[in-house]
Amino acid sequence: MDVKFYTRPGCHLCEEARLMLKLVQEDIPFHIHEINIEEDDAIHEKYMLMIPVVELEGSIIQYGRVDYATLLDALCK
Repeated sequence: MDVKFYTRPGCHLCEEARLMLKLVQEDIPFHIHEINIEEDDAIHEKYMLMIPVVELEGSIIQYGRVDYATLLDALCK
């Protein structure tokens, strides 16, 4: 299972979300594909007000404040 994680440097919420992803990863095996939104203009415009964004199979699971329980629930389905 591949999870896309949209982030950018200097984003404190992104650091918290990364930690939550790593914690969930200890319970469920999945790959985190980290994407820096500042490296792509289209992605930057799409997500600049939402980051961090966690996406699975083209659907956004969570954005902004990312929490363990919601991530775990979404990835267990």
